[in-house]
Amino acid sequence: MIYLGSDHRGFKLKKELEVYLKSQNISYQDLCACEYDKKDSYTEFAKNVANAVLKNKKSKGILICGSGVGVSVVANRFKGIRAGLFFNKEQTIEAVEHDYVNIAALPADYLSIDKAIEIIKAFLETNPVNEEKYIKRIKSIDKDIV
Repeated sequence: MIYLGSDHRGFKLKKELEVYLKSQNISYQDLCACEYDKKDSYTEFAKNVANAVLKNKKSKGILICGSGVGVSVVANRFKGIRAGLFFNKEQTIEAVEHDYVNIAALPADYLSIDKAIEIIKAFLETNPVNEEKYIKRIKSIDKDIV
């Protein structure tokens, strides 16, 4: 399952990504914003997605705001969440392989729908590398989060 969330600045890109996910028969759940509201806050949606990913360990999340920074900061406050702010496919692949990223944070103000699809495709198709050095790093990160 893929969990989606965005604020008003990411709303249009999220809706465009939903079209892509549907066309690929990828299961997803939109944890909102469900309607465009210029006064909403990314914090609520980022928390919703982070909590959903934690409850379903085999799931991934996609969060979108204007810069991508706000949603990634909020999501990374949750132990077990590793949100990465992505600008390209190569960065995304490395983050999933080496850092076991489970939430993609996208900067709607800086990505076209084509670039966002390229990133999400890489995010969903890439698996973590099962090597001791990467596993050790993740355990170290999770151990120190309170």
